Amino acid sequence: MNPNRPFWMPVAYATVGLVLLTALWSVGWVATGAAVLLAVLFIAGSYWMIERPKIGPIPAREEAVDSAVAAAILDSLPDPVVLLDKKRQVLALNQAAMELMGEAAKGRDLSQSFRHPAVLSGVNDAIAGHKFKGAEVSLTTPVRRTFEVYATPLPPGTIGTISAILVLHDVTLARQAEEMRGDFVANVSHELRSPLSSLVGFIETLQGPAKNDVDAREKFLDVMAGEAGRMARLIDDLLSLARIEVNEHVRPVGSADVPVILQGVVEALSIKAKKRGTTLDLESNTGLAPVPGDGDELTEVFQNLVDNAIKYGTEGAPVSVRVDAVARIPDVGGAGIRVRVANRGEPIAPEHLPRLTERFYRIDKGRSRQMGGTGLGLAIVKHIVARHRGRLVVDSSAEEGTVFSVFLPDK
Repeated sequence: MNPNRPFWMPVAYATVGLVLLTALWSVGWVATGAAVLLAVLFIAGSYWMIERPKIGPIPAREEAVDSAVAAAILDSLPDPVVLLDKKRQVLALNQAAMELMGEAAKGRDLSQSFRHPAVLSGVNDAIAGHKFKGAEVSLTTPVRRTFEVYATPLPPGTIGTISAILVLHDVTLARQAEEMRGDFVANVSHELRSPLSSLVGFIETLQGPAKNDVDAREKFLDVMAGEAGRMARLIDDLLSLARIEVNEHVRPVGSADVPVILQGVVEALSIKAKKRGTTLDLESNTGLAPVPGDGDELTEVFQNLVDNAIKYGTEGAPVSVRVDAVARIPDVGGAGIRVRVANRGEPIAPEHLPRLTERFYRIDKGRSRQMGGTGLGLAIVKHIVARHRGRLVVDSSAEEGTVFSVFLPDK
C-alpha cells in the first residue's frame, strides 16, 4: 500500500462496492451468481490494495488491521470462495470454503481437496483466460449438498498473483425443494389414494343402502375414523420430514442430554409396551456429557426407533435401550456416543437393510399399515441423524435380533 494512502481506503473501497452491489441485486438488476462474483472482486481488490508491493515503510499495526478487515469481509460471504494462482494453487479461501475443503487446502493444488473433473477443467479454462460458464456438482460428505460452481479469470497482474476466482453457490435448498415436489406427487398421491377411496365408498354407502342401518353405520364410522387418522399421521410425518430436510445441511447449535431424553422416551412409551406384554430395559450412563444437537429432534429419533421396536418385535419380548460412549464413530471418525435400540423378533432379510430409510419403503406393506405406520419414520430418523453429523447403523440376525444404533459426535 502507498504510505500516503490512509489505511481505511481499501475498506471503504470494498464497503461502498458491496453496498451498491447489494442495492442492484435487491431490485433484480444483478443475478445472484453474478452478484457473488462481483462481491468477490471488490473484496479481492481490497485485498490487493493491502498486499501489493509496498512503497516505503508501513506501520505494522496499520497493515495488520487492514489484513484482518479484508479477511473478515471475505469470510462474511455465505458461499465458499477460493482464490487461485496460475498453477491452480489455493492462495486464500474464506471460512465457508475452509469448512467445505479443510484448512489444509491453502497452499495446495485445488485437485487435492476438490476432485470433481468438471470443476477442475473449468478452473483450468479460467486460468487460461477463458470464461467458465459453471457446472452443478453434488458433494455427499458430511451431508449431501449441491453447488453451482463458477470460475472467473483475471488478467495477469490485475490483483497480485490471483489468476482465477472460484465461487461455489449453494443451491441445496432449491434442489431439495424440486425433489420433494416430485416425491410428493409420486408417493403421497399413491399413499392417500387408498384411504380416500375407502372414505368415499363408505360415505356413499351411508348415504344410500345403509342410510338407516344403525349397525352398519357404527361399523363404517369406526373404519372411517381409522382411515382419517392414517391420513392425518401421514400429513404430520410429511411436514416433519420436509422441515428436517430443509435444515439438514445446517448443523444444530444447541446441546442435548441424551440419557435424559431416553428416560423420557421410555416413560412415554411404557404404556404402549405394556399392552404388548413388552418391557423396556434402559441402560444409561448418567455420566455422559451433553452432545451438540436439537433435543426435540433427537427425541423424535428415539421415539421412532423404540416405537418400531415395540410394534415389530415379538410380543412379550423385551426391548433393550442402551447408551454409552464410543472412541470412534463408524465411517465418520471422532469420538461420541452410541444409542442402541434392540428387539427380539423375526430378522430383517439382508436385501431390505439398505432400503429401510427410504421414504415409503416397507418390508410388509399390509402389516405396516395395519399397525398405523406411514412408511416415513425411518426416513425422518436418517435425516435427523445426518443433520447431527452422526451415523445410523442397522444390524439384524436370528441370534441377536434387530439392532438400530445411532452414533452422535460429542463435539
